[in-house]
Amino acid sequence: MKTQLIDVSPTRKEIKIEIEPALVRDTLNRISDRYAKQASVPGFRRGHAPQSVVRTRFKSEIRGEVLRELVPDAVNNAIEKHELATIGQPDVHLDNTEALERIGEEPISFHVSVEVLPKVELGQYKGLEGSRRVRPVAEKDINRILESLRETSAALQPVEDRGAALGDTVTVNFHGRFLDQHSDRSEEEDIVADDVDVTLGGEGVQQEFTDNLLGIKTDDEKTFTVDYPDDFSAKGLAGKKVEYTAKVTAVRIKELPELDDEWARSLGDEFDSVSTLRTKIREDLQKRAGAEADQLLRSELMRTLLESHRFEVPETLVEHQTNYRLENIVRDMIGKGIDPRNQKLNWEGAREELKVQAQDDVRGSMLLERIAEEEKISISNEEIEAEIEAIANASRQPKEQVRGVLTKEGGERSIANRLRNRKALDLLHENARITDEEWRDAQESKSRSQNSE
Repeated sequence: MKTQLIDVSPTRKEIKIEIEPALVRDTLNRISDRYAKQASVPGFRRGHAPQSVVRTRFKSEIRGEVLRELVPDAVNNAIEKHELATIGQPDVHLDNTEALERIGEEPISFHVSVEVLPKVELGQYKGLEGSRRVRPVAEKDINRILESLRETSAALQPVEDRGAALGDTVTVNFHGRFLDQHSDRSEEEDIVADDVDVTLGGEGVQQEFTDNLLGIKTDDEKTFTVDYPDDFSAKGLAGKKVEYTAKVTAVRIKELPELDDEWARSLGDEFDSVSTLRTKIREDLQKRAGAEADQLLRSELMRTLLESHRFEVPETLVEHQTNYRLENIVRDMIGKGIDPRNQKLNWEGAREELKVQAQDDVRGSMLLERIAEEEKISISNEEIEAEIEAIANASRQPKEQVRGVLTKEGGERSIANRLRNRKALDLLHENARITDEEWRDAQESKSRSQNSE
């Protein structure tokens, strides 16, 4: 077998392959003999038809089997011979299809296109410069957390001396009827929903509900119409007009607890006063700010590394990462009640933007893998076990169940790769030249960057 390797690009190679006639004839004779022994040919006893007759009668089938036997082995042998780390399936194209009409008399020639991992030449990765900026913890941040805790501890108290006001929670039994102005559309089922809590003026509450339930009291009944916008999160209601009859069963006001030591003690034994609670909140926010600063620093070091290592990455891996990012966005949209099928969304534009990010994702991963190789970073079984346990705890699943899923999906190898990359990034961080700088928010950083340009 003759082969010739052609460098198309750092990530694409082409191999020209030629299978000599002698090997083709041997394979052709062997397969033809098998057909002759098994085939039923009119005018001959089963298994006694001449090979020449069998080849003529089953020409297409025999030729197909010859190719299926010879070509895959030839491709694999050629890839192994040229020591290529291929990605995905090889793309095979026959060069001399006319030779198949005289199969066994001439070589079978074809070429194979394969995608490969590029050779990553490492430049400087130690001594990278980076800035660590820690977000300051302000009193307003602590107060915001305190208010959130008070909201969590709030109780709803019945309102008896007045009608419902903004901020009140009105509990309603709804009966809704679609007002379909198009006679050719089929009738839709009525909406029936009991014990629905509506916070007047609350986030996500249609304005018509707030307007029509203001001033209402317990046991009141009111009928009103709601026009839902075309982009409403619930597809079944989007663009629809619904007439609701609302029966009020309760009107309640949210009462926040007093910001005092008694309330602080109700949150846990570790708090004996509001002062202690504020101290703990400050410590938690400072810890969170430190983790955020470390993450931003690592991202900066990776950007610096990527800027000095620009190389072509395999399109297959980029497409896979682009799809992964896109799926995450769609999943987040669905979680927020947004229909990803909305025609106003420019998915083509979004995909192109994500593809650029995916290229850096893949390039960054390959760089970290190369650094891990250079630094001989290894991952122990104990570290893999600890990571599996962390995944189990985070997902609230039994450890053995998580292990079973990961084993089935080749996940343990994936975990080892992720841990190795994490250690490589740790190494970048440990060997970087880091300066502490004053915090500035994203908008300020963007403005400074534009001014420097």
